[in-house]
Amino acid sequence: MLLADFDYELPVERIAQTPVEPRDAARLLIDRGREPPAHRHVSDIAEYLQPGDVLVVNDSKVIPARLRLQRHSGGAAEVLLLEPVASVDGDRRVWEALVRPGKRLLVGEQLLTPAGEPLIEIDRRTDSGDTFYVTLLGDDDPLDILARYGDMPLPPYITTPLGERDRYQTVYASEPGSAAAPTAGLHFTPELLAATLAAGVTLARVELIVGLDTFQPMSVADPLDHKIHSERYRVGADVLDQCRDARRVVAVGTTATRALESAATFGELQGRTRLFIHRGYEWKLVDLLMTNFHLPRTTLLVMIEAFIGSRWRLLYDAALAGDYRFLSFGDAMLLNRSL
Repeated sequence: MLLADFDYELPVERIAQTPVEPRDAARLLIDRGREPPAHRHVSDIAEYLQPGDVLVVNDSKVIPARLRLQRHSGGAAEVLLLEPVASVDGDRRVWEALVRPGKRLLVGEQLLTPAGEPLIEIDRRTDSGDTFYVTLLGDDDPLDILARYGDMPLPPYITTPLGERDRYQTVYASEPGSAAAPTAGLHFTPELLAATLAAGVTLARVELIVGLDTFQPMSVADPLDHKIHSERYRVGADVLDQCRDARRVVAVGTTATRALESAATFGELQGRTRLFIHRGYEWKLVDLLMTNFHLPRTTLLVMIEAFIGSRWRLLYDAALAGDYRFLSFGDAMLLNRSL
């Protein structure tokens, strides 16, 4: 396996900078196996679902985890909180984080709000070397602090300011925790969810805290040498039973897919997963996958190839030729593993 197997040319103008309105007006490329794909909209998805299907969503809620701060010297600094580090008393003040400028910051250095108040203290690097442990300062609840000072953690390829925070949040988001949205779910409206239920489809929820691999493309020559970061997940026993009894399991997004397949592969309903789904993986649960179009050279694209094989290139070529919008605020496709 070569990294080049998962590369393609993505023109910068094809990266969606803003979401479409309404949410379900996004285009939906329908995988039809050897037949050319169909061009529809997300609002049409109920037509492709069947009674007895289980539609599985990741209901993790994005937190305003990007902190734009300054050093005592006056220089700018940025902290992206990824996940709180477990503690005995449940305190959520120590986090794993991406920090810039990482090479110049010192252990024990405090970063300040624009008003000059200390907000973050830099601890040591994590064992991976890619991230830091940082401490969130102050007596208020950490989520209240983030609501006051944080921005929604849009990916770096989105440079247009976000008009409303809720637009980088699914309508069914529940437990705060993720540093990125499960973007396939951004397309659903309450009305579209109701339409799927009316079609005889069951809605099920799982949780996967979106982690570091969302932000970092692979850099090794052989993707199998890539060290995937762990992510916290939770799948209810009832959800697993529903999926095993379902006519088909339709996962909304790669994060819901990873949560389901982790539970089925390891026999653990919750915990941390390092499951790397790649070519040769034996699928346990997911039959259909609704997903956005992903960056080149990412583990997400490796998962797509594991799901439908090399025809992912034909679908991406059709999307590029058809003026589809790519990445987090872009359009989506519905993939069928059995075709």
